[in-house]
Amino acid sequence: MAYLGIASNLVIYLTRKLHQGTVKSANNVTNWAGTSWVTPILGAYVADTYLGRYWTFLFGSAIYVLGMGLLTLAVSVPALKPPPCQQTEVTNCKPASTLQLAVFFGALYILAVGTGGTKPNISTMGADQFDDFDLKEKTYKLSFFNWWMFSIFLGSLFANTVLVYIQDNVSWTLGYGLSTIGLSISIIIFLAGSGLYRHKVPMGSPLTRMARVIVAAFRKWRVPVPADPRELYELDLKEYEAKGKFRIESTPSLRFLNKASVQTTGSSNTPWMVCPVTQVEETKQMLRMIPIWVATFMPGVMFAQVHTLFIKQGTTLDRSIGSFQIPPASLVAFVTISMLVSVVIYDKVFVKMMRRWTKNPRGITLLQRMGVGLALHVVIMLVASLTERKRLRVAKDHGLVEHGGRVPLSIFNLLPQFVLMGIADSFLDVAKVEFFYDQAPESMKSLGTSYSQASLGIGNFLSTFLLSTVSHITKKHGHKGWILNNLNASHLDYYYALLAVLNILNFIFFLVVTKFYIYRAEISDSMEVLKEDLEMSKFKVIDQGLEN
Repeated sequence: MAYLGIASNLVIYLTRKLHQGTVKSANNVTNWAGTSWVTPILGAYVADTYLGRYWTFLFGSAIYVLGMGLLTLAVSVPALKPPPCQQTEVTNCKPASTLQLAVFFGALYILAVGTGGTKPNISTMGADQFDDFDLKEKTYKLSFFNWWMFSIFLGSLFANTVLVYIQDNVSWTLGYGLSTIGLSISIIIFLAGSGLYRHKVPMGSPLTRMARVIVAAFRKWRVPVPADPRELYELDLKEYEAKGKFRIESTPSLRFLNKASVQTTGSSNTPWMVCPVTQVEETKQMLRMIPIWVATFMPGVMFAQVHTLFIKQGTTLDRSIGSFQIPPASLVAFVTISMLVSVVIYDKVFVKMMRRWTKNPRGITLLQRMGVGLALHVVIMLVASLTERKRLRVAKDHGLVEHGGRVPLSIFNLLPQFVLMGIADSFLDVAKVEFFYDQAPESMKSLGTSYSQASLGIGNFLSTFLLSTVSHITKKHGHKGWILNNLNASHLDYYYALLAVLNILNFIFFLVVTKFYIYRAEISDSMEVLKEDLEMSKFKVIDQGLEN
């Protein structure tokens, strides 16, 4: 609620209150959002290496509250804002001063640092509460991320309806103040349950362990790998059991890294020279996920459009229902609603139906679920492009191209692209979070979870690059350009069509990399065990029924 209470309407605040143009305001939103989704890599590192997930989350929350408080101050004190301006061309208004920008964006980026401590650790800590060795708990864990995302989107629904309405029609101070209060209450609730949580102790820096494997392998690049994997260096099983870790057997994939486990004579067996097989396999698994991770960058670009250009489109349309004016950012609520409905249907209907057919406890694999979401993103951008073409045609018919103005077309014409985005999220976003948590080695769960969040950050930065580049290139040689402050004279339909093409290419890339992906060994095995256990428990119920 706190994050989306800011992100959903930020482009409107930057335009109306800080008097920034279309490209500049959209890029400021995506740069901030990108930072907010990349800092979780640092938060995951701190949690896995030093503080653990619980304390990293608490420290991150404290920074988060500090950022929210300063941001509320920035939108409340008149001296921290430029004077109001009613001109259509906002760039003709008095711009914000250096001090005003420093306070506002300083608060935003303090908040971004706070998200680094909270985002990668709270979901991971939630999943840690389930015991993988308990059939009942492991079965529940299969649905955990569905309901995790459900709860997140309940908060986002409140942000995209109540908070954005308050910001647009009552005051930005109250809108941001409620976000700060809500965040504070949530931290108190989290603290109240402290005595009940299962905690996993930090196991050292995952990045350092990965670096040691890569360095050791390159230092011994001429050393042959023995045919028998039992000749490779490995710790005693009891050492892993004492730490509550899995020992992983050597695999033939990324065989070059196996050189890190080869013991050589005449050289010191330091951690940077020889690494246990399990450490090598953990590194392999994190590297194997990188191509899948790259395929999730483009969905991050799509996520950025929802909070920038989609909302800017809404400001140009008829937003009235009687005397009530719909805040443009409230359309994001339809992403939330369709996502909430889709998650329930997916978990309660689709999974049960597919489980009978595929015999997979999840119904379909995580990668298949991600693939459906990626395919839907192509459809979304095609729909958005056609809708924008219709809006531009109506603007032209009513002579609203040159000087701008509100197009006599209902804002609900944008509804399909928002609803489809929610459906896509129910497939892609849930599967992405679960995939990177599920496939990360036990000692690198926070880092794995940060993969899914960092992809959104990189996607936002890519959106900044694409928007700036397209805007610059299309203005060359005397052309007006595709993206202007006056959207009625712009060509967002062309830009959306370009994004559709990029999504098609990304989907093809995803199909190629998933064809060669190898699931983590112990997870694959445990899923088979769970499948067998579920079958056995079903037969036990049948037997008991026959006996009765």
